[in-house]
Amino acid sequence: MSTEVDEDPRRVLVLGGARSGKSAFAESVLSTRVAVQYVATAPAVDDDPEWIARVAEHRARRPPTWSTLESRDLATVCRASDAGAALIDSITAWLTATLDTHRAWQDDPGWRLRVASDVTDLTDAWSGSGRTLVAVSDEVGSGIVPESAAGRMFRDELGSLNQRLAAAADEVWLVTAGIPCRLR
Repeated sequence: MSTEVDEDPRRVLVLGGARSGKSAFAESVLSTRVAVQYVATAPAVDDDPEWIARVAEHRARRPPTWSTLESRDLATVCRASDAGAALIDSITAWLTATLDTHRAWQDDPGWRLRVASDVTDLTDAWSGSGRTLVAVSDEVGSGIVPESAAGRMFRDELGSLNQRLAAAADEVWLVTAGIPCRLR
């Protein structure tokens, strides 16, 4: 089984479970590039020491020549064709924030249409992007069925989004126990 990434893929989706090594693998895909825009989609949390340590671990792995952009506007990131390569970490955090914004957890009327619009905007931008993009997302459908309705909704929404991104990706990888396996 080969773990070599094509010489210059345009869109790479890296999937895996929690602490699977997916982010480290995604970083390795772009390791030969001097300038990479690392797009952090999770909010900064100043009062959570464990989260602060995770962020520091991620930052320590990245070359000093990489820039960091904290943004949830992934469609704009994907459309910035003159900006060089970007690593998006993570689609999971982006979807969580999108569901928060549209009050999906509270079952606000119309949330599904608003989320679907944002997802379509992202997947259209991903599909049509002229820049090299590597996106990290959690693979959440391999475990037990979540007990809560919110957990099942999140699993379903992320599973659907991952499928749409994978359909337009040049390469799709699954990382399990630190071992990358090319799916496409």
